[in-house]
Amino acid sequence: MTALLTDHYELTMLSAALKDGTADRRCVFEVFARRLPSGRRYGVVAGTGRLVDLVREFRFTEAEVDHLRSRGVVDDETAAWLSTYRFTGDIEGYGEGELYFPGSPILTVTGTFAECVLLETLILSVLNHDSAIAAAAARMVTAARGRTVIEMGSRRTHEEAAVAAARAAYLAGFEYTSNLEAGFRYGIPTAGTAAHAFTLLHDDEPAAFASQVAALGKDTTLLVDTYDISQGIRNAIAVAGPELRAIRLDSGDLSVLAQQSRDLLNSLGATETKIIVSGDLDEYAIAALAAEPVDMYGAGTAVVVGSGAPTAGLVYKLVEVDGRPVVKRSENKATVGGRKTAVRRHKPTGTATEEIVVSQGAAERQLGDRLLQRPYLVAGEPADLPTLAESRAHLRQCLISIPWEGLKLSAGDPAIPVSVIPAS
Repeated sequence: MTALLTDHYELTMLSAALKDGTADRRCVFEVFARRLPSGRRYGVVAGTGRLVDLVREFRFTEAEVDHLRSRGVVDDETAAWLSTYRFTGDIEGYGEGELYFPGSPILTVTGTFAECVLLETLILSVLNHDSAIAAAAARMVTAARGRTVIEMGSRRTHEEAAVAAARAAYLAGFEYTSNLEAGFRYGIPTAGTAAHAFTLLHDDEPAAFASQVAALGKDTTLLVDTYDISQGIRNAIAVAGPELRAIRLDSGDLSVLAQQSRDLLNSLGATETKIIVSGDLDEYAIAALAAEPVDMYGAGTAVVVGSGAPTAGLVYKLVEVDGRPVVKRSENKATVGGRKTAVRRHKPTGTATEEIVVSQGAAERQLGDRLLQRPYLVAGEPADLPTLAESRAHLRQCLISIPWEGLKLSAGDPAIPVSVIPAS
């Protein structure tokens, strides 16, 4: 990947540090959230699984270095340093799929100042995006109460963001994505239906349905609301028979239409035909349909933009230099110095009660405590990492472990408190 994802000010700091001799000081940077997005009770760590490869591939090509030099962004000394750049430090952090709260040390980056400072933009762009998507998607999965949710938002975001969003949504519990590239890269199951354009292409609706069934069989989903929904359902069953897998509703009052469609399908003998609904669904719309005969939800725009919180609001701050804690004291933006370790405390029943974060030390372990940090890169090389499926299962267990109030969609305090113990 291109290292020009680096921000200009990072190169400014690098150049100055190379000149004054501080570039090789051993430093610790941490990623954390000062607060959760408005209305949220937890965050979800996402993106670390793909960040590892991005950091390992982070290089400045000859053309990129020449560009920076020719534009006066860097001097000859900095250009020479960039031409051999490779991250050789350590990265550890919360496992992908872990929940986090304000003050949680989500990611810790250790190395020289020079090599760590260049990763700020890359790390934050990945984690802020993916974590925002995963948190929104997790809320939608909770609202769906065990019903299948499909990610369908590729057309509502940047083409690469669409792939990352599909991965984050799958991590959070979505069953399928319509994004084929995400299926190719990450092995995520893909699913999709026809659009209204396919129906409009044909002379009439039965002809469109017959074409789709002929090509894909009865184990397909027919979009029935191009014209009249009731007639669309009748046409669908007339063409495919009662063995049709599913119909999709994409417009109108979905609560009313879902019940009417179920009744009509049953009257036509299609008692096993599923109903999929889509159309600007977010967690609140999904929750509002909980009592209706809906079998699957298709979420698009809301999930790929974080359902009102398009960034997780994570920051990347220097907390230690040569073993010495350093702190920022700005009003409302103060930091706690020193490398942190974190454990999550649980009742004997398994319910999480508190997160303990200790600076330059470790919490006194109690029965039921779980260490939250794990290695990602050691001396620049990847550690043994969980698979996407394992991280997905981990998130499922994390959501089970928090108090039930933490799963509410209404605004409230973080699901569990974080106690930060500063360095002595």
